[in-house]
Amino acid sequence: MSAAARPPSFAALDTGPPAAGGAHSVVLLVHGWGGDRHEWAGVVDGLARRHRVLAPDLPGHGATPPSPGRHTPRLVAADLAAWLTATGTGPLVAVGHSMGGHVVTALAVDHPELTRATGTVATGFGGTATRERLAAEQAALEREGAAWAERFADRARGPATPPELTERHRRLLGAAAPRVLAEYRAGMYLAPDAFGLRAQAEEFLARRRCPAFALHTDAGAAAWEASLPAHPLSARVVWPDVGHYPHEERPAEVAALIADWCRRVPLSG
Repeated sequence: MSAAARPPSFAALDTGPPAAGGAHSVVLLVHGWGGDRHEWAGVVDGLARRHRVLAPDLPGHGATPPSPGRHTPRLVAADLAAWLTATGTGPLVAVGHSMGGHVVTALAVDHPELTRATGTVATGFGGTATRERLAAEQAALEREGAAWAERFADRARGPATPPELTERHRRLLGAAAPRVLAEYRAGMYLAPDAFGLRAQAEEFLARRRCPAFALHTDAGAAAWEASLPAHPLSARVVWPDVGHYPHEERPAEVAALIADWCRRVPLSG
């Protein structure tokens, strides 16, 4: 195989097939902006007994090198699709946190043969921010770099968010390449194929045909998503008392939600 034809590579956790008697469905866990695969550790612990779990570092995050020109949800989803196809993995349940929710939604829309169902955790597509505000924030991120990114972790705190969780994300965001973070954020909200703004999100989500589960931290966002056409098995839950990282604040509960979701939708054997 030539270098040009070689599928992309991701540093990833792969738990392998579960012990005998497990369901052996496959769950893909995708982290958010400036995060890494390790934030899913507690969730993986609750899933691996019955599921094969894959948790990659996205390009430019963790141990996966950047992929210049491809730091948008849809292009990352295409690279994940090539990776999954090359490894013979799928169809699967794809769950993403925040920006990772954009990625798994793009995977479902653009590569439906690989996606039996999706789950999104604190994913903000459909937010009410204007393009003008997002463009101003983008300019501040490009100007201030790591300092702006670190403040994102401070804003992501909830009433019971452990201080060590905030500090961990401050370190991750501060260590990330500012250009990579800026490219991803533009890819979510400002790029021509972005679907982070509400009008674009409504159009894009209408193309999602598989069952979709959403864990929201904002009741308004949940109500907006509930108003959209969706697969009849789709469902939502609202946790208003957590911060932006529910899967790290309450990993056992998030694992239980995902496990229940896997039982409710058709899965690979």
